[in-house]
Amino acid sequence: MNSTTKFAVTIGLDWADQKHDLWLQPADGSKAEHLQLEQTPEALHGWVAKLRERFGNRPVAMGIETSRGAVIAAFRPYDFIVLFPVNPKALKDYRSAFAVSGAKTDRSDADLLEELVRLHSDRLHPLEPDTELTRKLAGLVENRRHLVDERTRLVNQLHSTLKTYYPLAESLLGKQMNKPMAAELLARWPELRSLKNAQVKTLRAFFYKHNSRGAQLMEERLQAVQQAKDLTTDPAIIEPGRALVSALAAMLKPLHKAIASLDQQIEQAMDQHPDAAIFRSFPGAGPALAPRLLVAFGTHRQRFTSAAEVSQFYGLAPVVEQSGNSKTVRMRYRCPKFGRQSFHENAACALHQEPWAQSYYEQQKARHADKHHLACRALAFKLIRIYFACWRDRQTYDPAKYLRALQKNGSPLLAKLQASTTSVCE
Repeated sequence: MNSTTKFAVTIGLDWADQKHDLWLQPADGSKAEHLQLEQTPEALHGWVAKLRERFGNRPVAMGIETSRGAVIAAFRPYDFIVLFPVNPKALKDYRSAFAVSGAKTDRSDADLLEELVRLHSDRLHPLEPDTELTRKLAGLVENRRHLVDERTRLVNQLHSTLKTYYPLAESLLGKQMNKPMAAELLARWPELRSLKNAQVKTLRAFFYKHNSRGAQLMEERLQAVQQAKDLTTDPAIIEPGRALVSALAAMLKPLHKAIASLDQQIEQAMDQHPDAAIFRSFPGAGPALAPRLLVAFGTHRQRFTSAAEVSQFYGLAPVVEQSGNSKTVRMRYRCPKFGRQSFHENAACALHQEPWAQSYYEQQKARHADKHHLACRALAFKLIRIYFACWRDRQTYDPAKYLRALQKNGSPLLAKLQASTTSVCE
């Protein structure tokens, strides 16, 4: 589209919370124009209507310094507007070529965006929105991650506070601190005295209610409560700690419900998605990671032409810097962080489900001084090649097929896998 379409006008839009600066350059060579629009739906849609009428519904190219947001959502329904998202760093570098001092204004940025699109549209990629269901799923999984991160932040505060006056709660809840049971227990018994005053049958009913019904664990918990001693009896420590723990528990309750609600919505969206079976078949891709991987690839198969493009886009492919006799290989920093995180977390889960993934992880860990995250990135880089083939060919993942490919290519990974399998059997 961007290399063959003749645009009636090229536009640079520098957007802000209150107003937008626009720079227009008609293709007929007439004088360029600068104008400002308020950030209101009425102003945006009214201007678009005038733009369509003025240029006879012919294609319009618009450069904008983002690929998502309220402005993008406003312009997306108009088929005659072709949006060219520009990376903020690319615009900054382009600006520095003409203003070494670093001086900038909203008007000058709009001018540069228009010029960048007009002169270099053949090297930019027009925005091609994914299907509505995929975009909806993308919003759901990202919102869920934000809530999970917020929950983690609150739970870390709980850990820190409980250690100062109420260590029994730490030992009772253990790894359940990020579960609804922990919030309920701390809201009901925010300090040791209230917990010890609770009747045994009340505590037993509480743990039963939260599906913690193991007989041995139940007795250990009840005995721990009976035998527990105060870490401190100083009210100056206990009362502020109790107030903070009660507040944190109160904030965690609606967070748990919101995350559970999002999980349900994500599951429903996945059930409707035509590619769901492909991504659910990937190793380590459970209810949380399968939709995130789906969103990372998208629905349109023309988005990526090779697995290398996927690895580079999401920062899993290393960057090689070479000058003269020096050569360094480093991690790629500029990339969609949420997507890279999805592949990284999936690799960490996959190595526990796929024997060959575990062998490859151990192989990479041995090569890289026992560094877990570096080995996970290497595994994610390998998994992307498999996932890309499945996504491109619309086929579910088949581990037997991959093992046959390893055997056909004489991969040393197969020998390591067979050796590890033999040692386990022995």
